[in-house]
Amino acid sequence: MDKNPISAAIAEVFEDMAEAIETGNFGKRIRVGLTILGSEHGPKELVYGAELAQKQNPDIQVVVIGSGVETKLETVPALDEKEAHTTMDDMLLNHTLDAAVTMHYNFPIGVSTVGKVMTPAKGKEMFLSTTTGMSATERVTAMLKNTVYGTAVAKACGKDNPTVGILNIEGARQVERALKKLKESGYPIDFAESSRADGGVVMRGNDLLMGVPDIMVDDSLTGNVFMKVFSAFSTGGNYEAVGYGYGPGVGENYDRIICIVSRASGAPVISGAIKYAADCAKGNLIEKAKAEFSAVKKAGWNDLIKSFSATVTPSSKDEEGEATPPPKKPVADSIPGVEVMQLEDAVQVLWKANIYAECGMGCTGPIVMVASEDKEKGLQLLKEKGYL
Repeated sequence: MDKNPISAAIAEVFEDMAEAIETGNFGKRIRVGLTILGSEHGPKELVYGAELAQKQNPDIQVVVIGSGVETKLETVPALDEKEAHTTMDDMLLNHTLDAAVTMHYNFPIGVSTVGKVMTPAKGKEMFLSTTTGMSATERVTAMLKNTVYGTAVAKACGKDNPTVGILNIEGARQVERALKKLKESGYPIDFAESSRADGGVVMRGNDLLMGVPDIMVDDSLTGNVFMKVFSAFSTGGNYEAVGYGYGPGVGENYDRIICIVSRASGAPVISGAIKYAADCAKGNLIEKAKAEFSAVKKAGWNDLIKSFSATVTPSSKDEEGEATPPPKKPVADSIPGVEVMQLEDAVQVLWKANIYAECGMGCTGPIVMVASEDKEKGLQLLKEKGYL
């Protein structure tokens, strides 16, 4: 027999009160979802990490999304990764979750993740911006956006004036000049100083290990490698044991907090990622990102970005010109294998065939995102046109 709904509600209130008295936490708990299917270590490892996070952080309510493991944590059933991601997205959009942690999630171009690591030299927390996804198809533009993304995340996590360093990789000096121009035009940015004798805002490997800046700006593929090294250097590489995961996907208008972990992430990293996701939600990351973009645009951001876009070789268009996108639809499937510099052209090809598509970045590289019912036709068309 079903419980009386009034009795059930009263019971829930008393249960919440009892838990609040026991933990000393009387505020609203942050609800963080965790999908548990797809890990190389099995769902039990992820649930163990979720239980650690719940035990250590009484202000967090972890919601497990998946199946196959018994736990006292709140659980929402899902039979596979696709169903788990659909459920997770729905719960984020209807605000029954404040944030989520997951694996192998495809972000659209323009959204990339800001990781957080514990540096080995001095045990200092440092944000790596970014670690997965793709902020832009042009490198300098992407790293400039990564600076804004990292700043938004750092501020959401309580660092009001985070210091910024630029990793010494291709494009670093162009990024340095552009950021200094933005600062001169009124965008507040606090540059870190390299620990090496010659100083400067461009960071060396030593600075990376020491955690000299609060935010280390890089490209996402480089950041992804660093995340793996920082989290698994003591285990031989097949088990990520230290850190907070690859972080939340951030974009100018991105409307949810989804933090990424690797299929190799172990329970300690899962626990850290859940805490990181909750901190981002508590610190209003989405609003922080909007505020950063508002501030940077006042300093001439749009014109600066256009100047870099103009240096990129124009995409080859056929004689029919640029296509108009078909009506938008959910893009739950993906086509990998297209070169990143041809990604936008590939999408144009599909649009001209009345197939709605978007550029995206998966865990293994660039993808064309399409609806499931359009995948086979889109795959064939891109093969015919030489993109695959």
